[in-house]
Amino acid sequence: MHLRLLAALPILAGSAAATTTTERVAIVWRGGRPHGSVGVTDGAIRGGRAVFEAKRDGAFRVEFEIEGDIRRYGGGATIVRVEDRAHPFSFFLRDVRKERPILIPAYGVAVTQSSDTRTYAQIAEAVDISGRQTKLQRIESEPEETFVSAAAETRPLQAPTWLGLSRDVRIFAVSERLDSIHPRFHGDDLRLPETDNRPTGYQFLMGRGWGPVDRIARRLEDGILPILHGTLVDEDITYQSISFAGLEAHPLRRDTLRGTHFLVADGHGFGHMFTPAQRTRHDALVSTEDSQPEETVLHVRIVATNTARVPRYAFFRNPAPTATRKYDFDPAHGFSVFGSGRVFSVSLMNGKPLGQEEVAVELEPGESAVFEIRLPHRPIPRDRAVALSRASFDDRYEACRAFWRAKRAGAAQIRLPEAAITERIEAGLLHLDLISYGLEPSGTLVPAIGIYTAIGSESAPIIQFMDSMGWHDTARRALDFFLQKQHDDGLIQNFGGYMLETGAALWSMGEHYRYTRDDAWVREISPKLLRACDYMLRWRQRNLRDDLRGKGYGLLEGKTADPEDPFRSFMLNGYAYLGLARTAEMLQATDPAQASRLRNEAAALKADIREALMLAMSRSPVIPLGDGTWSPTAPPWVEYRGPLALYADGGKWFTHGSMAVRDSLLGPVYLIYQEVLDPREPAATFLLHSHSELMTIRNVAFSQPYYSRHATAHLLRGEVKPFLKSYYNTLASLADRETYTFWEHFYGASAHKTHEEAWFLMETRRMLYLERGDGLDLLGGIPRRYLDDNNTVDLKNVRTYFGPVSLHVGSDLRRGRITASVTCESDRKPRYVDLRLPHPLGRKPNRVTGGRYDPATERVRVEPFTGTAAIALEFDGAPSN
Repeated sequence: MHLRLLAALPILAGSAAATTTTERVAIVWRGGRPHGSVGVTDGAIRGGRAVFEAKRDGAFRVEFEIEGDIRRYGGGATIVRVEDRAHPFSFFLRDVRKERPILIPAYGVAVTQSSDTRTYAQIAEAVDISGRQTKLQRIESEPEETFVSAAAETRPLQAPTWLGLSRDVRIFAVSERLDSIHPRFHGDDLRLPETDNRPTGYQFLMGRGWGPVDRIARRLEDGILPILHGTLVDEDITYQSISFAGLEAHPLRRDTLRGTHFLVADGHGFGHMFTPAQRTRHDALVSTEDSQPEETVLHVRIVATNTARVPRYAFFRNPAPTATRKYDFDPAHGFSVFGSGRVFSVSLMNGKPLGQEEVAVELEPGESAVFEIRLPHRPIPRDRAVALSRASFDDRYEACRAFWRAKRAGAAQIRLPEAAITERIEAGLLHLDLISYGLEPSGTLVPAIGIYTAIGSESAPIIQFMDSMGWHDTARRALDFFLQKQHDDGLIQNFGGYMLETGAALWSMGEHYRYTRDDAWVREISPKLLRACDYMLRWRQRNLRDDLRGKGYGLLEGKTADPEDPFRSFMLNGYAYLGLARTAEMLQATDPAQASRLRNEAAALKADIREALMLAMSRSPVIPLGDGTWSPTAPPWVEYRGPLALYADGGKWFTHGSMAVRDSLLGPVYLIYQEVLDPREPAATFLLHSHSELMTIRNVAFSQPYYSRHATAHLLRGEVKPFLKSYYNTLASLADRETYTFWEHFYGASAHKTHEEAWFLMETRRMLYLERGDGLDLLGGIPRRYLDDNNTVDLKNVRTYFGPVSLHVGSDLRRGRITASVTCESDRKPRYVDLRLPHPLGRKPNRVTGGRYDPATERVRVEPFTGTAAIALEFDGAPSN
């Protein structure tokens, strides 16, 4: 049926007159008694205002004329808003075409030109038979992603390798080509008086240098330890190097490691922030911390071997400073010496002092020459250099290996059929520890993130993965950084003016409590917890204003990341909600009255966030998906209409190498992860589809992809293929494939970025085990090939909200069996366990013992779970491989 236009309205001011036109538009519904009105911005409805109401169930149609701007880009384009009581939505007038109607199946509505007389059902049928797919549908129809398939299609990035002691801010970066060393104070370059305080690095060379071919390979010790092995093949000479950081005068051991005071380490972090009192304390500590009795030292050994059947020459160039040429070489001792008399390098050849800075050594077939470099972080006096030259490389090397192996042995164990992922888990955990700075054996740690100091949001996955692997004491010490740095008014803020840190830090503290149930710790820190919560609640109170009704009522405003966007963003408010909700949990046992208050405040904030999101979504233009349907969208903050990348309200939004950064990396998809949206509700589905179509390649976000939380949202929804697509392609394109070091951005900014690495680790953790209410979901996101014949999956004492859990899964498909055992001996064990055991070929078992099997999800549920479970799946038919 048709509805006539009623109640005349003045024409609104449109955009450029030259592009103004009149379009006749039809909206057709499947049914459901639509009721509401139609409004226009940057245009007008000719003849009046459109009010519509279906009098009965069934198909319904309304037509109207719109005068507006149909230009195809920029602010000022006409947007039509359909204020349907059940499903309000908006669209660009320019998008209305009868050849491609706007079809929103979830709402049962389509928009087309009035000359198109088809019903909703006819339009939907035409789209359905077109055979097109959304990006996510296409992923679901393809084989599961693998690292190999992802690596073949994505950029291979290489990164410098950071080597250090852990806890100590004096570290070294070794270049990708194994030809330069850059001492760092993590976020700061080393600057010396001998180099006029310019950034100081050192160039050296093995082999003949740059040429038409690079045959360089790198690998970590055991695949995981922060000890770098390098191989350079220069035709017939193979150079093999080992590099590691140690101490100047002592072997590296737990009892010889001092570390760096956390405030001084914080001061070396890029973007750090101090209150006046913190600045005063920092300045008082600097002189002590900068005058330690021994330096950290980079030890390098290079073995050059002739692989030819005739003599060949090996070439070596000693380290030389890049910031000055004012230095001397002492051939009697192999010392490189600044004009000040301080030694910056000690070099040996075949165990004796290197006799000159550049050498060509003739080697017989099979013969080797051994070069050694001992490079102190800062140059040292000659007498200490003499002592350093006498130290045994082998002894220091063995001590370093033992130190890092002992650290690794103190964590949970994960063994997967994919050895490269197993190595990345173990290497990743040590990478996080390598740049967690503070004094040993106890005290506050800075959970630093590459060159940056700790940030409440970006340090969160670092701390949470430490907890997941059983390093609860290290995680608690890292959390203490945010409590020690808290402002007097309760604000937690450590980096670059970011305003989301308070909520994010409280969330991590709440996660730590879920692992440990440490009520004594909560009682100790509760005054600071309450001060932080009250800071956010005062902040929220300033926004509980009537003039903000429909404009972000009750939502916090402020900068969330690098861009100067002081708006009421969904990401900021989602973290505030999580912080309040987790603090309520923490206080339940020790202060139930405050817990109840904060729980109610969190619920009220969540309701206001949801209301603001639904309103923003109704005002945001829908976008086309790959299957011919259209999806609602949402902006990153309430003050804008639609994704910024559509420029509905104009603006300049490019930043950090991409047009999509603010929408994707700081956008409303966070609300799924932040527990404001149920992962499977329609709004979450809309956000994931619009994000996928507009803001991803191979289901990977642009620029700094681990800031996007869509991969975890897929896991929460049980969408394994989209998760794996994102998981492998992000990993393959952002991390060094040899040394596992992560970049922050695709364009090579900020190496050893442990925020990115920790999100990879947390995605892996959730792929393997994920808490759902009072139950535990195991192996919910693993690839099917993990259960190929003869494969095993082992988790030993991984930490969960329910305590330590161990899992062993074995595949014996030649005999038609997959078996599993689960153990959780905690006194707070889960009520049930779901164990996903996907057959590599998708087959369903003909017999299951030990639990109830769901063929739709390929999960076996053990309920009630008593602490141990043994499960077996039996299959008919031929083996899978």
